[in-house]
Amino acid sequence: MQRSGGIVGNSSQPWVLRRVRLTWLSFMLFFILVFFPLIAHYYLTTIDEAGGPDKRIFGPRPGAELCEAKHVQDLCRIRESVSEELLQLEAKRQELNGEIARLNLRIEACKRSIDSAKQDLLQLKNVISQTEHSYKELMAQNQPKLSLPVRLLPDKDDPGYPPPKSAQSCRLHTCFDYARCPLTSGFPVYVYDTGSYPWGEKLDPLVKQAFASSVKSSVYVTDNPNIACLYIVLVGEIQESPSSPPASPLDLEKQLKALPYWRLDGHNHLLVHLSRKSLTQNFLYNVSTGRAAVAQSTFFERQYREGFDMVVSPLVHALSEPNFLEVPPQVPVKRKYLFTFQGEKVESLRSSLLEAPPQSFEEEMEGDPPADYDDRIIGTLKAVQDSHLDQVLVEFTCKNQPKQSLPTEWALCGEREDRLEVLKVSTFALVISPGDGQLVASAGCSMRLFEALEVGAIPVVLGDHSKLPYHHIIRWSEAVIMVPKPRITELHFLLRSISDNDLLAMRRQGRFLWETYFSTSESIFSTILASVRTSIQIPAAPIREEPAQEIPHKAGKLAGTDANMADNGDLDLGPVEVEPPYASPRFLRNFTYTAADVYRTWNRAPGPFHLFPHTPLDPVLPSEAKFLGSGTGFRPIGGGSGGSGKEFQAALGGNVPREQFTVVMLTYEREEVLMNSLERLNGLPYLNKVVVVWNSPKPPSDDLLWPDIGLPIVVVRTEKNSLNNRFLPWDAVETEAILSIDDDAHLRHDEIMFGFRVWREARDRIVGFPGRFHAWDVNHQSWLYNSNYSCELSMVLTGAAFFHKYYAYLYSYVMPQAIRDMVDEYINCEDIAMNFLVSHITRKPPIKVTSRWTFRCPGCPQALSHDDSHFHERHKCINFFVKVYGYMPLLYTQFRVDSVLFKTRLPHDKTKCFKFI
Repeated sequence: MQRSGGIVGNSSQPWVLRRVRLTWLSFMLFFILVFFPLIAHYYLTTIDEAGGPDKRIFGPRPGAELCEAKHVQDLCRIRESVSEELLQLEAKRQELNGEIARLNLRIEACKRSIDSAKQDLLQLKNVISQTEHSYKELMAQNQPKLSLPVRLLPDKDDPGYPPPKSAQSCRLHTCFDYARCPLTSGFPVYVYDTGSYPWGEKLDPLVKQAFASSVKSSVYVTDNPNIACLYIVLVGEIQESPSSPPASPLDLEKQLKALPYWRLDGHNHLLVHLSRKSLTQNFLYNVSTGRAAVAQSTFFERQYREGFDMVVSPLVHALSEPNFLEVPPQVPVKRKYLFTFQGEKVESLRSSLLEAPPQSFEEEMEGDPPADYDDRIIGTLKAVQDSHLDQVLVEFTCKNQPKQSLPTEWALCGEREDRLEVLKVSTFALVISPGDGQLVASAGCSMRLFEALEVGAIPVVLGDHSKLPYHHIIRWSEAVIMVPKPRITELHFLLRSISDNDLLAMRRQGRFLWETYFSTSESIFSTILASVRTSIQIPAAPIREEPAQEIPHKAGKLAGTDANMADNGDLDLGPVEVEPPYASPRFLRNFTYTAADVYRTWNRAPGPFHLFPHTPLDPVLPSEAKFLGSGTGFRPIGGGSGGSGKEFQAALGGNVPREQFTVVMLTYEREEVLMNSLERLNGLPYLNKVVVVWNSPKPPSDDLLWPDIGLPIVVVRTEKNSLNNRFLPWDAVETEAILSIDDDAHLRHDEIMFGFRVWREARDRIVGFPGRFHAWDVNHQSWLYNSNYSCELSMVLTGAAFFHKYYAYLYSYVMPQAIRDMVDEYINCEDIAMNFLVSHITRKPPIKVTSRWTFRCPGCPQALSHDDSHFHERHKCINFFVKVYGYMPLLYTQFRVDSVLFKTRLPHDKTKCFKFI
């Protein structure tokens, strides 16, 4: 029992000991953690107090004393910097919070404004919609939509008019059937085949061949006789053959009436007789032609019907083109002989050449009137020659056998080449009309007139009863001196009194008339048709435009806008069209405008305001394009009508408030340069479209991305690599203004805008940036091309220039082909050719804009102008063009238009002096 109790007592004792140990350990741990730090702190504080305030080791110290410790100085600086930054950030945070609050207020205000603007915009749209609807209703009421009337043709056998009392009394209103020629008919002309009538086989082969060639090239000729307005029959010139004598008048009348479309009386028929000799057959004399008109070179008074028949020029150059290099120059004005005449006439001379000078006109008029003034003419001219006051050449007997001529007509002497050599050194060429007053027109006089105009001798026609070719259309007084035969004694005084300027103007106009009306068979045939068409007041056929064969291309990303390029300053010209491109008003002109402007300037060279693409290239009307003669300048239609300054400012250049221009850019295998140039056009105001003339036979790359400039870019494929393609009248160009620009030209938007502004006030001129001039080389006696800086200029380069589309037609279709051939030969000089053409027509110099003398972009590949032969070729071009025109048409000027006059910002790099006029 004791053992077990002892065991129990012994077993409980370790548990008690463990409990006591835990209690003691807890107490010790509490004492260490709580009291020991307190005791230590008290002890250390006592030590610092015993050592004094200066010897404290563990106690707290002031901040300044703490910073004196070297190892914490950097930390102190960082603390101060961080504190300052925290203060600044806090201030900025408060400021931003205030700004956010203000912006929130503005956002709310903007939202309210946007809502209000949306309401206003909706109301404006409704108003605009209602206004457009009202406008359409008014237009429908006042300008109903018109369509071309249905053409009603008369019956085949219906003459349409009662027969006139006599064939001699025929006039257009009595003998011409206007019903077959409506205004909208287009003037269709049917030409009889020369093999369809009996005398067609007897016609001169050269005349037939030249006539057939002219017929093929005419835009008016039709193969359908049922719709024809005019029927043309070639009746001469007939070859003389002893085996086949000419038909009698009665037989010829029967043959004419047998024509399939003669319709009883031959109305709307024109019988054309083209003579190649001075003595031509007048086999239509005493032939009743009914209501058919006659066009020939020889007419008797009783045969000619004024206002109905037509005096035409002879066919000298049947199948050959005139050689411009053989035509003498128009300067110097005065030549070796004051006047010349070579001819012989035997019939009706009342005195021989050896007789004394006849009596005065006053003495002879006291008795019987003279039967023939030719005697007085011979005596007076020989007296002038013998006086030696001026060097003249008059010969009244031919050295060789004279050409056959009509009675009382002066026969031609010698061969044509010999006569031309004499006329080349003659200032004036006398043309003595036939002595018989019944002969109103003769082929011999027309031949003399043709030769004089061809070589630049001013014709002097003695005899006011003669009818010159196309006298009802051409104002011959501008190129020919008409002197009545009774004034032969005053002829010498009259010719010496004409100034050099007037002589040059008459010679230039004569050269123009010869080129336009007489030089080729095509011009003669076109003149005949245009004369009839003008008489019956039918608008001409549209001028031919060059069809643009577009090259497909894909646009890339939207092109950016350079701030420097798009800075337009104060050059806004009015409302900028943001809608689709707006074509020029020239495409809206109608027949009323055309008919009203026919006889305003006659044969003077008209301006672009007289010619629009709907008007023709026929060589008769002054409102047509084939007038390269001397002009007195352009007269803007609608300009100078007055008005306030604000109206003029809003419509610069002839009351055209809305106008755009087209950029025509020539390029050749420089794709990167081209893309950069196109991108620079982005955002350019008043730009209608860009026409890229792709002059390379190699098409653009398929992966080439074209810039999207917000306007159409038309890429045109050309038939060959030619600089003349720059000036083709592409049908894609729908504006009057063309900006011709090279693909490496670097122009700012403000410069382009300013150039366009200047052009609108000088629409007949070339307005460009780089100026050049021509100079006379005394040593080599030739013209030189000069590109040095100078105050004078006579040309502007068309690599950056504005011009009217009118000149594109003239350059491509009217200007002599020899000039375009030389441009293709040298691959150069097309800009010089355009300057020659415009100066020749307007007699005005170009206009240079700003102080630029170069416009090439920096870093672009070299152009053709960098070639060493470039300037030598341009020297040759100028001298060749002078030979073609016969004189130097370029004019010097010191006038230059600078943008500073219009308060635009002047670039800082322009430090040169500016000249203002």
